[in-house]
Formats: sequence, C-alpha cells, structure tokens
Amino acid sequence: MKTQVAIIGAGPSGLLLGQLLHNAGIHTVILERQTPQYVLGRIRAGILESGTVDLLREAGVAQRMDAEGLVHHGVEFLLTASGCPSH
Repeated sequence: MKTQVAIIGAGPSGLLLGQLLHNAGIHTVILERQTPQYVLGRIRAGILESGTVDLLREAGVAQRMDAEGLVHHGVEFLLTASGCPSH
C-alpha cells in the first residue's frame, strides 16, 4: 500500500513533519503559496525548547543548529512580594 500525505504550509512545522514522514518512508507533498526564497529567508525561532531540539535531531536536520546555535539554560523570573517584576 502506498500512502501519500499533503502538508499545507512550508513553515517550521510543515517542513519538520514532511522530513519525519519522509524518514518513515511515507511519501509527502508540501504545498506553499510563497516562493522558496521567501520560505528559506525567514527567521522563525529565537529559542528552541529541549523537546524541539530532540525532534530536530531525530529528524536528522539539526546539523546547522548544532554548529551555529547557542545553548541556553532556561530563564528566570524575579518578582517582588507584590507580584511585580523586580528591576
């Protein structure tokens, strides 16, 4: 049986889903109304959560992230007793 999946949108989710399905041997077609130059030229994420990083590695597309990315160790919020942000 041959399965083919249509993915609407070549944003980060659509492209990652397409790669994961391809890795699983499922034929996909990604439909995008913008040009390839537009899609590839957009910066989409400043911070990636650890689950996303793991998924990118699983998909086999983390080479650039590993080479150029900066590791962060979370964020910290400090509030005063009244619940307002401290300065």
